[in-house]
Amino acid sequence: MNPIKRIDELKKIINEHNFKYYVLDSPVLSDSNYDQLLRELETLEGNNKDFITIDSPTQRVGAKPNSKFGLIDHQLPMLSLANAVNSDELSAFNKRIKKGLNKNNIKYIAEPKLDGLGVELVYRKGILEKGSTRGDGFKGEDITLNLKTIKSIPLKLRDTERPLPELLEVRGEVFINKHSFNILNNNQLVNKKPLFVNPRNAAAGSLRQLDPSITAKRPLSIFFYELGIIEGSQFENHFSVLKTLKLWGLPTCPLCKEVYGSEGIIDYHNQLEKKRNQLPYEIDGTVFKVDDYNSRNRLGKRNRSPRWAIAGKFQAQQATTIIKNISIQVGRTGALTPVAKLEPVFVAGVTVSNATLHNQDEIERKDIRIGDTVLIERAGDVIPKIIKPIKENRPSDSKPYIFPNECPICSTKVYRIPGEAIWRCCNASCKRQIKGKIQHFSSRNAMAIDGLGDKIVDQLVDKELIKSISDLFFLDKNDLKKLVRLGDKSSENLLNSINKSKKTTFSKFIFALGIRNVGDHISKLLESHFSGDLNKLIASSKEEIQSIDGIGSVVSRHIIQFWIEDSNIKTVSKCLEAGIRFSAYERIQNNNLVNKIFVFTGGLEQITRSDAKKKVESYSAKASSTVSQKTNFVIAGKGAGSKLKKAKELNIKILSENEFLMMMAKNEN
Repeated sequence: MNPIKRIDELKKIINEHNFKYYVLDSPVLSDSNYDQLLRELETLEGNNKDFITIDSPTQRVGAKPNSKFGLIDHQLPMLSLANAVNSDELSAFNKRIKKGLNKNNIKYIAEPKLDGLGVELVYRKGILEKGSTRGDGFKGEDITLNLKTIKSIPLKLRDTERPLPELLEVRGEVFINKHSFNILNNNQLVNKKPLFVNPRNAAAGSLRQLDPSITAKRPLSIFFYELGIIEGSQFENHFSVLKTLKLWGLPTCPLCKEVYGSEGIIDYHNQLEKKRNQLPYEIDGTVFKVDDYNSRNRLGKRNRSPRWAIAGKFQAQQATTIIKNISIQVGRTGALTPVAKLEPVFVAGVTVSNATLHNQDEIERKDIRIGDTVLIERAGDVIPKIIKPIKENRPSDSKPYIFPNECPICSTKVYRIPGEAIWRCCNASCKRQIKGKIQHFSSRNAMAIDGLGDKIVDQLVDKELIKSISDLFFLDKNDLKKLVRLGDKSSENLLNSINKSKKTTFSKFIFALGIRNVGDHISKLLESHFSGDLNKLIASSKEEIQSIDGIGSVVSRHIIQFWIEDSNIKTVSKCLEAGIRFSAYERIQNNNLVNKIFVFTGGLEQITRSDAKKKVESYSAKASSTVSQKTNFVIAGKGAGSKLKKAKELNIKILSENEFLMMMAKNEN
């Protein structure tokens, strides 16, 4: 046979066997025969290199290791889900949906809430183009090369029964099943390497390897559960999406099913909780989504979560252990947090040795003491929490725990604001506070200073080379020579990274300052309101800040308090003196688009969706992902579907891509 034809034939055979093995769970070929086909393909491609394609099964591994991960924008945000912790809250969710839709007997798609790592894959004309982590929901890390090593992810979609879309963004959860996890840890033990804590951490760590060949050795699996943007194909409901994803070769969870009303929701949740430990993979709850897409559009979303979906949390798994000691941790804001040091105990798949006690009031309310036998649980199977002491097992010489009146780091007297539960160290020079502030300041979503790990920060502060965040920008090679295990090349890289971070944005810098309750989202609201002008923010009043949509009285009070402190003004001034500069904030004033709401649907050809949203926001308008009565304009591109239909029903102004660009250009003039 012609070798070129045989290459094409082998790719089709191997891909079809992958589909039967990973999607249908019905293998028809032995591992040895499969390997034989793959080796034949490798040999033929090796002799005919011009005919190697990116979607070939041989191209999963082989790329050079990354030096670091880049970032990818999610065209549609990967939103979080609201939680329900009991049957009453699940029932209340159904009541809200019925009221919002003015309809009874709602159909939902029920599925397990997998305990893995959320990712998004992008296929263009059926070929895997890129993949990323969920990240902050708006941007994720580019882990394309690592995702390609997962055999259950098709490099090319199956073009059968239903035509492939021009563009498909699909979300999924990467995980390691329990059996594979045990084998993985046994291998770690044999090779005298550290054991993985649990399947989720092993999966997350595997996807964040800079060398894809390491990821390829990990037994990763994936189930796909949701769409992002899709162009060239339309769906009326979610259940049809799940069936179609399977046809295209994308594995979905076999436990997904249709349920109706609160009775169906609660029954599914309870049944799955009963058999969670018998499942081959870890789950920590259930997810329920309104099936009909038009209904989803009518319901819309909150700031960070859709109204049409909810996550049902399982009851936390519990165990008993003994408190060996209580230590006090000092955070970057000076907050003193008591932490129980426990006899290690295995609970819900993890060995727990620490549990937060939150504050003094919590300790006194529960009467928690050193030496107590306590009942602990992993709340949401994540955060270890002490439920109560078992007092009948309490030692006879037990004494109530006395909260310290001094900071354990700097011995400064601690204080507590009336009405608050937290004790704080008021010494701004406290080394633990300085370390925490610098760690936050240099973090990825803040100033993104690569190479400034916790151990280096500890040394810099302990040796008094830096006493505030601004001192970072005045370090030199002589300073770094004083640090242990930091060579010339690492020192040079760190200084370059610090210098590179000086070019940033207003919102990232404000977030990096660590103002209480001011996260990434609030920082962007401040940037928008003050047009990236730091002096205007510093001179603003509490009333003005509180008037910003999305900012309340508590946050505004903390912002004003931050600028009242003279030391904070000096620190920021030194940062600016060191050369920190903000990217120009582009917002065109005096236009008629202020506060208008735009929705984009279908494929854009002259501008990316991400750039279109940025352009809209530069006019003080808003880009939304859902069509509602508040929507002002719907931009309909190629393959526009249900959103366009909804816009017509609501008589909303519909623009083509050209009309949209002309509108933008007109407002610039």
